[in-house]
Amino acid sequence: MSYDDSGSGNDSGGRGYGAPREMHKAVCSDCGKECEVPFKPTEGKPVYCRDCFQKHRKPRRDSYGGGGGRY
Repeated sequence: MSYDDSGSGNDSGGRGYGAPREMHKAVCSDCGKECEVPFKPTEGKPVYCRDCFQKHRKPRRDSYGGGGGRY
């Protein structure tokens, strides 16, 4: 019996950690500065540069409305 090493091609479509992301040019909806984003901007939806994105981010919550403590 021989072992086939067909899994080493890494052609599964997923991105590896070292793979560069495809960046798309966009204009920030807040400040109007040209920026690049790691997704294709959708018409009608706002796109923010790195600085403005931080301002528009919702604050993270530690719990997900689960009522708190452990049982």
